[in-house]
Amino acid sequence: MAARADRVSRLIAASPAAVYGALLDRAALQAWLPPSGMSGRIERWDPRPGGGFRMVLTYLDPAGAPGKSSDATDVADVGFADLVPGERVVQRVVFEADDPAFAGVMTMTWDLAGSGDGTEVTVTATGVPSGIGQADHEAGIASSLGNLAAYLERS
Repeated sequence: MAARADRVSRLIAASPAAVYGALLDRAALQAWLPPSGMSGRIERWDPRPGGGFRMVLTYLDPAGAPGKSSDATDVADVGFADLVPGERVVQRVVFEADDPAFAGVMTMTWDLAGSGDGTEVTVTATGVPSGIGQADHEAGIASSLGNLAAYLERS
């Protein structure tokens, strides 16, 4: 069986430099990274290789989607493993959770490729904890990419 890779792409009407900037700006990430139905807060911020951030995602309605870290939240410690300006951001994500189904280190690779008047953004997740369903995870990534597009395309 092949290793699982959750992958979603989207063309965003912004330059690779602008997309890269939105991946490394604290206020921008707080605005666009939380998928639909969630809000986000960054508690720690160190945007350099070897640095990272801690994000608390809160479900707007926790009744239908219990969190991994508490009833209403998902908390993730994210490390920047590789930063290539205008081309790629590689993150190592560890969820704060007591359930072993959410344990481990997930790698999220954000590849940026200039395409006409925009950027093709491809997000690939490997090492995804078994407790995260692939279809749900890909829908969440797609939602975040939609938020990123709206954030960058509004100006």
